[in-house]
Amino acid sequence: MMALNRCASLLRRRSCSLFRRRAAAAPAPSSGSSGVTLGFTPPLSRSTSDRTPRIPDTSLFVPVAVKSNGDGAVGAELTKPLEKGELLKVLNKFYKRKEMQKLAADQGFDARLFHQAFVSFRKFVLEMNALDADLHIILSDICNGAGHVDDIFPYFMRHAKQIFPMLDCMDDLRKISDLRVPVNWYPDARAIQRKIVFHAGPTNSGKTYHAIQRYLEAKSGVYCGPLKLLAHEIFEKSNTAGVPCDLVTGEERTFVDPEGKQSSHVACTIEMCSVTTPYEVAVIDEIQMIKDPSRGWAWTRALLGLCAEEIHVCGEAAAINFITELMYTTGEEVEVHNYTRLTPFSISDKAVENLDNLEPGDCIVCFSKNDIYSVSRQIEIRGLECAVIYGSLPPGTKLAQAKKFNDPDDHCKILVATDAIGMGLNLSIRRIIFNSLVKPNVNEKGEKEMLPLSTSQALQIAGRAGRFSSVFKEGMVTTMHREDLPVLKEILSRPVDPVETAGLHPTAEQIEMFAYHLPEATLSNLLDIFVSLSQVDGLYFVCNIDDFKFLADMIQHIPLHLRSRYVFCTAPINKKQPFVCTSFLKFARQFSRDEPLTFDWVCRHISWPLTPPKNLKDLVHLEAAHDVLDLYLWLSYRFMDMFPDANLIREIQQELDGIIQVGVRNITRLIRATEAQAPSPAPNSKTPGPKPQSPSLRGARVSRAQTSKEEKDRTVNTSLSSRLLQEGLLTPELLQQLQKEWSKDNNYSASFRKGTATKLKKNK
Repeated sequence: MMALNRCASLLRRRSCSLFRRRAAAAPAPSSGSSGVTLGFTPPLSRSTSDRTPRIPDTSLFVPVAVKSNGDGAVGAELTKPLEKGELLKVLNKFYKRKEMQKLAADQGFDARLFHQAFVSFRKFVLEMNALDADLHIILSDICNGAGHVDDIFPYFMRHAKQIFPMLDCMDDLRKISDLRVPVNWYPDARAIQRKIVFHAGPTNSGKTYHAIQRYLEAKSGVYCGPLKLLAHEIFEKSNTAGVPCDLVTGEERTFVDPEGKQSSHVACTIEMCSVTTPYEVAVIDEIQMIKDPSRGWAWTRALLGLCAEEIHVCGEAAAINFITELMYTTGEEVEVHNYTRLTPFSISDKAVENLDNLEPGDCIVCFSKNDIYSVSRQIEIRGLECAVIYGSLPPGTKLAQAKKFNDPDDHCKILVATDAIGMGLNLSIRRIIFNSLVKPNVNEKGEKEMLPLSTSQALQIAGRAGRFSSVFKEGMVTTMHREDLPVLKEILSRPVDPVETAGLHPTAEQIEMFAYHLPEATLSNLLDIFVSLSQVDGLYFVCNIDDFKFLADMIQHIPLHLRSRYVFCTAPINKKQPFVCTSFLKFARQFSRDEPLTFDWVCRHISWPLTPPKNLKDLVHLEAAHDVLDLYLWLSYRFMDMFPDANLIREIQQELDGIIQVGVRNITRLIRATEAQAPSPAPNSKTPGPKPQSPSLRGARVSRAQTSKEEKDRTVNTSLSSRLLQEGLLTPELLQQLQKEWSKDNNYSASFRKGTATKLKKNK
């Protein structure tokens, strides 16, 4: 018994001594102290050049579960079991002690962390069946009046740093997430003195042409483009010119050498460029995208990291000053070549106002698929054909629609498109017509918002009118709605906003180092903490990682190695497509079981073979299925053993592309089928009045004088006429009179459409 008492006394002295040492080691606060605590403050600006440590957002710190050492039986034997009511009083008293809160703040705990840590500690003490012996003895002494409540502090801190392990390695985490000198990440590029040539000019000025000419003359070269279509174009142009060139995109590797030997030239999407392979010439296209909130990091990586004797960058003049300043940090000078537009384009003095005023070579630009469908339908009602291009279409379908529109022997002379035409397609457009000047946008916080077109975006789209290589040597730009035209003129008259910052993104290696220090944190939480702690100087910002986190959260429950999990989360996925997201989840689950994803497995998943679409819903599903096959091909180049049937998948993807092309060629028929399937409200039901049409669709409305007999009959018999009759706003006699007038106008409408179609064919 005496031995047990001596043991208890020794434990008490050790605990109190530990507390005194830690308290003495804590720095004394002062009113002018520059020390950093983990207090909550608004996040620093991404463009800050402040060299002080970044204060993290402690709300991102997720507590980790803690277990007892299991020697609580010894503590109970040395003293006696603890009474929970007394324990609760002691713990609450400890929490209210200002001195304890102050000591915790000196150890890096702000008010939020202190509260979270205390709640966890209290729960641990009250609910744990067996506490550690030293903690049990201290609590017993305090409850019996033989100790002070402050003696709990060392044990509280021990528990707090167990549930928040990042606090013990904060200095290491800050070093890992220090992004202030990214030029040092690429030692191979810094080992050579590169020549930087900036080809600056607007759309259709020949800037990319001159850079590509130097690329073709070089002994070796790499072209880095923003889109697969552009990489394909340079791939074909290079091989046609007799310069063997390979193609590398996220989903495709094409080697012109029959034995698979790499060529000296390569055309790639910018994310896929190698920063270790030496080249004579590198071309970086659309350099202004270095400021893109999601993809800007790829341009930064290419510009700073490519190992080429000459780097030719092409883009807007608004990026010249920034690129020049950025290259000062590498010790490299920038040679600027300015270009002017080869063919002029002018802004019309009047808006189109009505789809009856369309002419051959017109392109109506919309910013949503719904607007695309609506405008296409209204054009078809007028007896005209139109080609359709939007972002989610497969590349083959886009090219097929572009070819249809460009073909002088094809009856299709009208194009309806999104801003997907801004890059990567050669189109014979005479006049660009903006259906709207408002575009959906994702801000730096990842929030979707509707914003007016920027000058850069408007110029990029407007510049597609009247291209040097097309049949239209002069272009024209206008709007669908009269009230938008002065706004467009004002937008196009403004100078383009200068590029001011370049994007950065955490690498897999950096996240792995974070995970070493925080092994219990989820990948999404690791990214959050990384961004919270990251420091950048005035030339850079951290790119938006919401899409990455969305995928990370989706597969968090699936057991994967961190590197594999990271690779999966960098896959280019449209998270708005439920079928694609479901497929991504199934791919990850199958991968985690170490079960290869075979051709047969994928065919069962997408229900192959697929049939041509009968309505818009079917078409959207086919587009999603094409994206799923793209995802398979993308993963097949990262995990070849687990995705072994890439060649077979590519074959059915090409077949699916053809099926989608059939659907898009008949898109107006699909729209009609979708409208026919839509349920109409019952005549006697209490339904709200007609929904006001959005401004972007006002020009797409069809007057009754241009409605076909089928459209007239459907209009007269809708529930709208029934509601007007019921509400006394329309009499049966007046309705009959209107029907007669519509019938008379219908004959005029038919002859009008026939004449319009004849005019378009003559102008073809």
